[in-house]
Amino acid sequence: MPTKLRAGRAAGPRPLRLPAGLSLRVERRALAVGLLLAVAALALAVVLIGTGDFEIAPADVVQTLLGNGTPANDFIVNDLRLPRVLVALLVGAALGMSGAVFQSVSRNPLGSPDLLGFGYGSAVGALVVIIVFHGGATEVALGAVIGGLIAGLGVYLLAYKQGISGYRLVLVGIGASAMLVATIQYLLTKAQLVEATRAMVWLTGSLAGRDWAQVWPLLATCAVLFPLVLLQGRALRIMEMGDDAAYALGVRVERTRMLLMVAAILLTTAASAAAGPISFVALAAPQLARRLTRSPGAGLLTGALMGAVLLMLSDWASQRAFGADQLPVGVVTGLVGGVYLLWLLVTERKAGRI
Repeated sequence: MPTKLRAGRAAGPRPLRLPAGLSLRVERRALAVGLLLAVAALALAVVLIGTGDFEIAPADVVQTLLGNGTPANDFIVNDLRLPRVLVALLVGAALGMSGAVFQSVSRNPLGSPDLLGFGYGSAVGALVVIIVFHGGATEVALGAVIGGLIAGLGVYLLAYKQGISGYRLVLVGIGASAMLVATIQYLLTKAQLVEATRAMVWLTGSLAGRDWAQVWPLLATCAVLFPLVLLQGRALRIMEMGDDAAYALGVRVERTRMLLMVAAILLTTAASAAAGPISFVALAAPQLARRLTRSPGAGLLTGALMGAVLLMLSDWASQRAFGADQLPVGVVTGLVGGVYLLWLLVTERKAGRI
């Protein structure tokens, strides 16, 4: 019996001592999965930087990133390919973390920005700028952010009734998505050929042609919002037990929920502004990360890392898996995500949760 008790304690969360007398409880499996995902993300980044018409070996990529590459490699790596890879990494991480937040807030694996309408809100904002105001890339990005925020506020207000119910949030989000899709289709019917072509390219979701102009705003957004969301991780896990239990344990539920939802909406809209609407990453990444860590709570950091890995894998597949025809990364995530969604629905139905 003592042996079993010691084994059980060793398998659970362990306290990690920090300076100034602080401590942090760490689940060793989650920590191991997080480290493996981080290593996988870095390895995929090196592979992606070397992928293209002019192939560069991984060792040469690393040497170039360290400042020891040839002038040709330096131009290709730092000016052409590194911004695209960084956008893929940051967009995937932002979508993965926002998906983890919404699935935890709604206590529903279908509670994703894809299904709640925020991505479609960004699309409507971007299309209004493209079709109605004929704006440039900066204005389109700003329109995507504003559209996503308006959609998020509308869904929250419609779903609010003495608090937020998970299923009510999902149902309102699905209804809002249908209305926003209809708005997108209406805008496309009113567009001229050039504007409609530009709008369709944006709606597909692509990482092609991304440069440092997309990296810096997205990096700044993630640098501010990631720590903010992670600091609310404990409160979010408590809220998964229900609002009454969270109130009893001292969590300011509505304030915390509003703060987390605003941060998650901003992450989603920033990702959409940088790369267009990338579907299903926010839906799949948190669930895959949770299955790997076997954690009952919100895997915010592991969800973000999984999102980065999924999007970079999809970008590699879009460049290499279809021969000479390179697909936009949004097409690949849509194909893979549709299969994942069907599997998730079947699994949840068999478990009796839907």
